[in-house]
Amino acid sequence: MRTAEIARKTAETDITLSLNLDGTGRGEIATGCGFLDHMLTLFARHGRFDLTVHCQGDTFVDDHHTVEDVGICLGDAFAKALGNLGGVNRYGSTILPMDEALLLTAVDLSGRGMLCCELDLPTEKVGTFDTQLAEEFFLAFTRRCQCTLHIRQLAGKNSHHIIEGAFKSLGRSLRQAVAIDPALNGEIPSTKGVL
Repeated sequence: MRTAEIARKTAETDITLSLNLDGTGRGEIATGCGFLDHMLTLFARHGRFDLTVHCQGDTFVDDHHTVEDVGICLGDAFAKALGNLGGVNRYGSTILPMDEALLLTAVDLSGRGMLCCELDLPTEKVGTFDTQLAEEFFLAFTRRCQCTLHIRQLAGKNSHHIIEGAFKSLGRSLRQAVAIDPALNGEIPSTKGVL
């Protein structure tokens, strides 16, 4: 089973996270940041990942440390659960509509952490959530997962819809990328022989 458990404790956050890449989409998320909980629940459901996240963070300051550190832990969990990447598709992409918003994500489990994020968020907040933290989450995730991730907003006027579309689309793109391709017979999907 392709699973991982991560524990990370700093002066700013205390996080436990478990991930099953071959799950059913079950999410048990409690980060102390309601909007992030909502996004991770959607991410897990659309990726068909079983994801449990518990975080106690310094949200009395703001949500930044919680959002970034959860992104770090999720990236670590994907990297650990994937191991040497033998037999996986490696690539995944999705164009996803969310009402008026249209989001494209494309991921390469390349072994290189790279984020290219083009989101034009019309508001600074969704509820109490700072919308600029969405990109901070994606950046932390890609660095630790060691994947290349492109996120492009093709349309959208509502910040909630845009961010939600990005998380759902990412879940679906990662679902494709981490899926086992039986034709590969466990081979590393690279001419280098390693990722």
